[in-house]
Formats: sequence, structure tokens, C-alpha cells
Amino acid sequence: MHLFEKTIDSEVKYEGKILTVCSDKAELENGAIVSRDVIRHSGGVGVVPVTDEGDVLFVRQFRYPFQKVLMEIPAGKLNAGEDHAEAGRRELQEETGCTCKQFRYMGYMIPTPAYCQEITHMYLATGLEGGKQNLDDDEFLEVVKIPLDKAVEMVMNGEIEDGKTQLALLKAKMILG
Repeated sequence: MHLFEKTIDSEVKYEGKILTVCSDKAELENGAIVSRDVIRHSGGVGVVPVTDEGDVLFVRQFRYPFQKVLMEIPAGKLNAGEDHAEAGRRELQEETGCTCKQFRYMGYMIPTPAYCQEITHMYLATGLEGGKQNLDDDEFLEVVKIPLDKAVEMVMNGEIEDGKTQLALLKAKMILG
């Protein structure tokens, strides 16, 4: 089959809390056998919460691999078998304290297709109602409000670096105008 690679062997090299690393052997369409490193991940969800005033609620948190604080939309990993809409509502409440009246699916993205099978689902939350954060014991973040137009400008200027946040904000702007 054209452009298809058939997996002929897969060996788990590492199994951690959020990902599994596999070393695969694949057969190309010309019969050649190649090695493929693959990260298996349960997927994630991100939510663009927009207030009635047009502000987006972001979370600022330290990201260990980059050794710096990044500004992102509320997001999290899917638990095994978890519905991504339910996970999005959960993450919105845990990280911002908010619930919402409208929750619109904006599609999904494949963040790193060369070596990781993660899929991140994106939602737009409006009709926000405040509440109390419910952070995990190992989760430290702060909530920041930025007008949607300013946030889009920050994406275009490279001030917002996170990929899911960039794409979800641009989609939200297209939907909300």
C-alpha cells in the first residue's frame, strides 16, 4: 500500500506515569525494514475559557523540560478511557475554578506526529461561572486574564509559545470573531 508502513515488531523500552516509549520495526512499501521510536500517550485536552467581557483565562506554570514558566490554556492529560469533553470540563474547573454554560468542540491536533501518537482535543468555554480551584497536590499555577485580541497578538509575536494554546486561541478567535 502506498505511503504505508507496516509494524512488524514493537518492544516497550520504558513505561512511565504519562507515557510509554517503544522501539518498533516497520516494513516500508519497498520492503526495507526500518526502526521507529514511538511515544505512546493517552492524549490530552485544552480549553479556551472566554469571559463575557472577552478575556481569556490562562494558566501560568513552570514547565520542567524547558526550565521556565509558560502561559497556556487550561489543559491536562486524559485518563485511560476518559471522555475528552468530560476531561476538558474537569481541567477547566480544577485549574481556573470555573464551570461554563457553553462548551464547544473545536477539533483536535496532533502535536508531534513524527514520534508521538498523542492527540490533543480543544474546546471553547463561554458563559463562565466562577468558583474555587481544585489543583492536584503537585500542581502550582496562577490564573491570568488577557483580552482575546491581545492574546492572538501575543501568539503572532511569539510571546505565547505553547502549540496547543496557539492553535486553540486562533480557532477561538475565528469562531468568536
